[in-house]
Amino acid sequence: MRDKPVVLILAAGKGERFTASGGGEHKLAARLAGTSVLDHVIQAVASSGLAMHVVRHSPGQGGMGDSIAAGVRETAHAAGWLILPGDLPLIRPTSLQHVSAGMMVKTIVVPHYRQQQGHPVAFRYDCFDALSALTGDEGARAVVKAYRQSDQVLDLVLDDPGIVTDVDTVEDLVAAEKAMAQHK
Repeated sequence: MRDKPVVLILAAGKGERFTASGGGEHKLAARLAGTSVLDHVIQAVASSGLAMHVVRHSPGQGGMGDSIAAGVRETAHAAGWLILPGDLPLIRPTSLQHVSAGMMVKTIVVPHYRQQQGHPVAFRYDCFDALSALTGDEGARAVVKAYRQSDQVLDLVLDDPGIVTDVDTVEDLVAAEKAMAQHK
């Protein structure tokens, strides 16, 4: 029997759009309400009670597909994976729990907020071979598409703007700070 699902926090990207927009540091290190963007994500996962694994950059690692594949291989014991980019600091722990629970219904769970696809996308262990073979910048779109053709994807509507509020630019960071202040 496999262990529980693991949240793979992707923290290996270069963050080039953030620095190009005027950010003086990597976007995951940028401060949001006194805490780094990445630490907000880690805290949300910890509060969810789910296991986590942070995928950091390593030599020879290219795009998102490479990061997902590395994380999946490093946690091959897991029952599945919730793929969560490290730049979603407003995600709610309950959203992670709902996506994880969705894996009891379908092989892949794709969360949505107001018709916009969000993260994390969850994959049961059935997807191990496909995920561990990913390369490049595409991520796991092709895996989702293949499983969707056989009706193995759950589209899960969540009332959490944090699943779509990523920090790619300095303007995104300012908007996230405002959103966080409104919900206190």
